[in-house]
Formats: sequence, structure tokens, C-alpha cells
Amino acid sequence: MKHKLPAVLSGTTKPYNGNGRDLGYPTANLAVETDLVDGVYFGFADLASYKNHPALIFVGVPTTLGDRDRRVEAYLLDIPDQDYYDQKLRLKVCTYHRANQRFSSLDALKKAMRADEVVGRDWFTAQV
Repeated sequence: MKHKLPAVLSGTTKPYNGNGRDLGYPTANLAVETDLVDGVYFGFADLASYKNHPALIFVGVPTTLGDRDRRVEAYLLDIPDQDYYDQKLRLKVCTYHRANQRFSSLDALKKAMRADEVVGRDWFTAQV
């Protein structure tokens, strides 16, 4: 399936239920409409003092955790874990990594997230 990339998404960050933080991947979240296919992407974020910062980006409904709301979540690599609520977030979504999926357990989800991070870091290194 084709993805219209790069795509730019922006808005004001909002809290959801903190599951990303609980899983070790705190995210900045947007409730924005997008025609991007649900899945995991790699791209760059502008948030607070971070500009063009590497980010793993999730688009979709995190069904493994029982959520129902479609959203965009960005995990900015290697920034301090703190609240960035009600701040402007701009995402440049550059490349599609994998489809959204429901995992059989939290451990399976965490394993996939760690694998996504490894592949993402390799992708970002290749962009330099």
C-alpha cells in the first residue's frame, strides 16, 4: 500500500492514559485526523526546545492496551521523560516501518517496541 510520505502532522499535545510511559516509551500525543495508514513510522519532531529530533511515530488505535481512540503518538529518542502537555508538536513522518497489530501480551508488545526502536535508530543513523 502506498503512503503519502513525507507527511507533516501538527497540533497541541494532549494526555491519554500514560501507557507509553508505563511501557518505557513516553510519548507526546496528538488527536489529529490523518489519512496515513495505521502503523509505526520513523520521522522527526519539533517539540519544546527539540527541533528536527528523531522520533518513532505510531498512528492508530493501541488495541493491545484496550484503547479505542485513534491517535498519533511520538516517542522522541533520548529526551527526558517529563510532561509536554498543551505544547505545539510538529511531526515530519518520513518512512513507514510496519503495520499496527494487536499483540497477545504486554511482553510481546514491549518486545516489538524494542525491535522498532533498534530498526529506527539504524534508520536515523543512515540519514546523517
